[in-house]
Amino acid sequence: MRSPAGRQPAPFLRAGSGLDGLPLLICAIALAALLLGGFVVVAPNRLQSGTPLSLWQAAGPGGAGALLALLVVIATLAARPALRFRRVLIGLAAGGLMVMSLALAGSAASEQGLAAGRLTRVSLGAGFWTLFMAGLLLLADGAEREPSRANKALPLLATLLGLAALLASGHLSQLSLAREYAVRHQAYLDELVRHLQLTGAGLALALVAGGAIGLLAYRRPQRAGPVFAVLNIVQTIPSLALFALLIGPLTMLTALLPALRQLGIAGIGPAPAILALGLYGLLPVARGVHAGLSAVPGAAVEAARGMGMTEGQIVRHTLVPLALPTLLQTLRLTLVQLIGLAVLAALIGAGGLGTFIFQGLGQTAADLVLLGALSAIALALLADTALRGLALLFTRGPAR
Repeated sequence: MRSPAGRQPAPFLRAGSGLDGLPLLICAIALAALLLGGFVVVAPNRLQSGTPLSLWQAAGPGGAGALLALLVVIATLAARPALRFRRVLIGLAAGGLMVMSLALAGSAASEQGLAAGRLTRVSLGAGFWTLFMAGLLLLADGAEREPSRANKALPLLATLLGLAALLASGHLSQLSLAREYAVRHQAYLDELVRHLQLTGAGLALALVAGGAIGLLAYRRPQRAGPVFAVLNIVQTIPSLALFALLIGPLTMLTALLPALRQLGIAGIGPAPAILALGLYGLLPVARGVHAGLSAVPGAAVEAARGMGMTEGQIVRHTLVPLALPTLLQTLRLTLVQLIGLAVLAALIGAGGLGTFIFQGLGQTAADLVLLGALSAIALALLADTALRGLALLFTRGPAR
């Protein structure tokens, strides 16, 4: 079909041209944020609000030019559909964008600290966060659409190595976020371990109880509706309310059975937090198990039964292996959900990364809030990435 002027449409407008619009959009948003928002924020101390500095002011012409050049490279690669390894190159450039932006923010913090005194706090501004998230989105998009496992892993590993090297070098030590961590180093490690313990215990409870409920719903389809209706009601209770509602019953239970206190069970602390996390994990686990088992072909089950397998052997050797992709996805979604919900455990004395979030809110210290929030986000991303990789390992053929 010809245009009104009798010419062929431009190649990038043709269907199937392969023009990657998402990276172009992300680059445009990142560029607008850098031009309009502050790259870092300089404050006289940790409690007072600061003054935003633009990328040009914070990083100088060299640093600003380098970041803008990376955005141009990504946009150029997105407009070259025929280029081989285009997604890998975009992923590497996106990782470079993340590492370089963090390095420039660290340099700006060191320079401002020397110039204005040791009480000065340099926080990461809106422009930095938009740029960093743009790099993360580009990295995730490339990994999601790249068919080759090796090509998926290369940009991610390069980015993680770059960020790890930057953190280990001490180059970021003058950033306000890093200084909050340095002051609370041991407490941070303790709360991180506590967060993992709460999440792991809640997940174990959800897997055992939810798996049994899902298996029951699979074997007794007539009971699936009422069972899932009850679990849906539990899921609709606001998370903070559920944590609070469990305090009263557990307090009464420990009053009736004082021996429970010796096991660490009390109205506040880890016990109600683990129970609440387990209850929230019941529905996704039960539904995932039920869906995975229901998707197994009936012929496979009948063949296993015809070979003389018992019901337990059919579950272990037929149903679970064939339902494994769905079960791994269920595990991934449940774990990520519980990592986020475990933040609220700090409100009932259970500890975890939420401790820093609520301390920061009480002290109006934004970087202390970020210390807890970003750590929880990083844990969720690591869990998601690890379980996605595990799912690929079990459900796909050899890497290309």
